[in-house]
Amino acid sequence: MILGAFCGTMKDSILQNNDIFTQDFKNTAYWWDLVEEPQADIELPVTKTDVVIIGSGYTGLCAGIQTARAGRETLILDAERLGWGCSSQNGGQVSGLLKPSLADLSQKYGADKALKILQEGANSMQFLKDFIADEGIDCDVRMNGKFRAAHNAAQYEAMAKKYTNQIKGLELKVDMVPQSEQHREIGSAAYFGGAVIHNHFGLNPAKFHSELVKRARSSGVKLVAYCRVEKINRQANKFLICTSKGIIEARDVIVATSGYTDKSLPWHRRRIIPIGSYMITTEDLGVDVVKSIIPNDRIVTDSRKLVYYYRSSPDRRRILFGGRVSLQETNPKVSAPLLRNELVKLFPQILDVKISHSWMGYVDFTFDSMPHIGCHDGLYYALGYCGSGIATASYLGARVGQKLLGDPQGMTELDDISFNTRPFYIGNPWFLAPSVHYYRWLDKSGR
Repeated sequence: MILGAFCGTMKDSILQNNDIFTQDFKNTAYWWDLVEEPQADIELPVTKTDVVIIGSGYTGLCAGIQTARAGRETLILDAERLGWGCSSQNGGQVSGLLKPSLADLSQKYGADKALKILQEGANSMQFLKDFIADEGIDCDVRMNGKFRAAHNAAQYEAMAKKYTNQIKGLELKVDMVPQSEQHREIGSAAYFGGAVIHNHFGLNPAKFHSELVKRARSSGVKLVAYCRVEKINRQANKFLICTSKGIIEARDVIVATSGYTDKSLPWHRRRIIPIGSYMITTEDLGVDVVKSIIPNDRIVTDSRKLVYYYRSSPDRRRILFGGRVSLQETNPKVSAPLLRNELVKLFPQILDVKISHSWMGYVDFTFDSMPHIGCHDGLYYALGYCGSGIATASYLGARVGQKLLGDPQGMTELDDISFNTRPFYIGNPWFLAPSVHYYRWLDKSGR
């Protein structure tokens, strides 16, 4: 009853807010306007291959580059266009931070192991920076850092304490910015100061993905789009992958499906919690307006449990704004007015702003808030990036490819971490709505 009333209110909001959309409004990712759709084969080019990789995002492509360059015939399949999921639709904010705290991990695994696990986050950042430089990838990288805004005074104090007493071996270059000086970083009076984290950076996610496709193709990887995997049968020392376009025989399989893991992979699906994240892009505001909102061209997040994240477009003329604004998954045109409302609360100087793009994608969370890499029943996998997928997906994609090859470089501190699920969970997060309610309460209560 409550949910029905909530949905009804949202529908009314659409009717009353149709004028917030530009005439050329698109229900697709803004990034897609900046990059041509990566080309792929329409039909299966082979019926037998060494390696089949399911998923053509950062994980699958980085894995495929490793296996193909090592001489293994590699085929990547995707149910939609290449990179259709979060790899071409995310916010373009790069951080390698793993979500669990050192204290929580120490309780589970001991202090030494906990520190090594968290260091994998830093490893993923360094891997990504090196990979982009070594491969000569042009993807609008902005090494300008991140501003993490405190949504209340208590959160600012918590940030200051955390960054003043950083864990040895996990230090970040951070400058605290008090509320009295935050105008240097953000054109909003809604925050209570924040922290500039210099190690984090931004890029164009679709452009990065497109460049990965080119590197994979030049390495010998074959890619097939709009080819859904329907079932995988294991027979002795090989796999038969049944797809919507035919059957392929493969010696090895890598699962790289993230938040789009479906019923064809039941074991993996039970361990992934797909959570929709929603984004909008404003109309062209002009460079001066955007500079007044984000003066130093940093990526921005805040300290809420239901976090808002935003940044300027690469040309510094628009604002891209994202977050979770609905109880259940919904149409991006429904979420657009809700996200816009939050945007103008933060920046009332753009009260009349129109929206040119609204879209959503599924983030792959896990029950322990950790990414996972390994092999189960012969299927290699790297999954569960929990909102930090650009760096960790690229890094663990390369590592799982190396792992399949038997390369010692494929070893990580995540290898022996149990990938657990919960009783009766089969991939449908029924608990999402009450969780959103709870986190909203925490945010409003100042926690």
